[in-house]
This record gives sequence, C-alpha cells and structure tokens, in this order.
Amino acid sequence: MTIETASPTHWVLTLSCPDRSGIVHAVAGALAAHGGNITESQQFGDPDSGLFFMRVQVEASTPRAELSTAIGEVARRFSMTWNLDEVGRPMRTLVLGSRTEHCVGDLLFRQRAQRLPVQILGVVSNHTTLEPLAEFYQVPFHHIPVTPDTKDEAEHRLLHLVREQQVELVVLARYMQILSPWLCEELAGQVINIHHSFLPSFKGARPYAQAHDRGVKLIGATAHYATASLDEGPIIEQDVERVTHADSVSELIAMGQDVERRVLARAVRWHAEHRVLLDGHRTVVFR
Repeated sequence: MTIETASPTHWVLTLSCPDRSGIVHAVAGALAAHGGNITESQQFGDPDSGLFFMRVQVEASTPRAELSTAIGEVARRFSMTWNLDEVGRPMRTLVLGSRTEHCVGDLLFRQRAQRLPVQILGVVSNHTTLEPLAEFYQVPFHHIPVTPDTKDEAEHRLLHLVREQQVELVVLARYMQILSPWLCEELAGQVINIHHSFLPSFKGARPYAQAHDRGVKLIGATAHYATASLDEGPIIEQDVERVTHADSVSELIAMGQDVERRVLARAVRWHAEHRVLLDGHRTVVFR
C-alpha cells in the first residue's frame, strides 16, 4: 500500500515587533516543530525605532491553519505584527492612471509576461485615453471622472471598486489626482505612488523643462507609499540617470519615463513578494 503525503507549500512569513533576544530562535523553532524547512531568511533590528523585522520563506506540508496557530502563539509572546502568505501568489491589484501610458503599459506587459507576481484586476482612470491600452491587454477599464465638485463621489466609487474586487494593492501609475487624506488612511500601506525625483524643486507643469533650464545633471524617480502628506510617504525604491547639457527636454522626458517604469516595477514586485515592511516613516526592504 502506498501512503500519499501532501506536497509542501512554500510560505512567506513577515513580522515586526519590539527588538529583544530570542525572536529568531522562537520563530525558527515554531516552524521546525511543524515540519517547516526554512529556505530563505532575512532580519533587521533598527536601533533608532527599537523594532525588529524579519522575512522568512519556509516549505511545509502543515495546513495553513495549523501553521498560523503556531506562529500566532509566538506572536503573542513577542507582541508581533505578522503576515503569512503563499510564495508567488499573485496579489490582487488595481492600476490607476490618467493620460500617460508608460507606467500603466509597463505594468500590464510585465504581468502578461509573468514578470510581476500580481493579478491586475482593472485599470482606473479619470480620462478615457488609457482605455485602448487596457483593452489590448484584456483588462477591465473603469472611467471615473474627477472634478472639484465630484472628487468625493469619485473617491467613494474607487473605494467601492477596491472593496468589491478585494483589491490588495492600488498602484498610482502616473495618476494625476491627489488622493484625499481620508482615502489614504483607509488604504494605508496598500497604495504605491511614483513620481519624478525633482520634487520639491520643480513643482507643477513642465518639470522636465524647468530642470533643463536649470541644467540638472541627474534625473530620477521615487516610488513610495501614498499618505495624507503629499509625496512624502515611506520610500520603497529610487533610481537616477545622469544627463548632460546636450540632452534636450524631450530626451530628458524619455529618460525620465524609463526610470519611472523601472522604479515602479521594482516597488510593485517587492511589495507583492512581501519584501517591504513599514518602519514608521521609513521602510525596510528585504531584497
């Protein structure tokens, strides 16, 4: 008689708690006691905040409920905030854009090419410019116009869509609307924004033209979590490109869009892989 055994599931556990001795030993012991084989482990103790952060990938045939109970017992002892998920599970994602296509199109392409562990459930826009792009990738398109008079109604429609679709991540892929503080609070830690790195120097319209006029030598992009403080949320990823006096405004824009695509894709990937943990106004990124 052949005895069938359940194939192991690859889990990812992330946690944070006040730093003290014995945390790693307790977590590893609980996982080992339930048949877990750790395949990847990273940890960091922040001397400034006094918090400890850990990300563990573990293979185990133990049912999720049993594994969660064991982790929960350790979490209570150490006052942990923790999360357990399957490695590689596509995160349910909503992408917001306005008129520019480079970031939205890049995320849609990477999802189709299976280069991002996300499931893009729809593209939302305050304009109709991106509708053909969404149709090309066979992703639902939602037009939610925004005016000063309809902003509150539009944001409630957006939140309803997030709840209805059980969205886990909202990506502002050059969405040229400012989310209200109440919506940022409602979706805290679930919204990633991307912007050029000229802020706060070159605000408003035509930032690349302003940068060109000032003879900048570096252009870049910043991906961060959206908060009520505009463009000041915890930073996930940044990158830069060197430029020279010979580069035109259009060339600066092209290079800027390219770095925005790369930075946003990395931030989305790391978030979806549970590699980003919040540490107050900062992030811990286990790459």
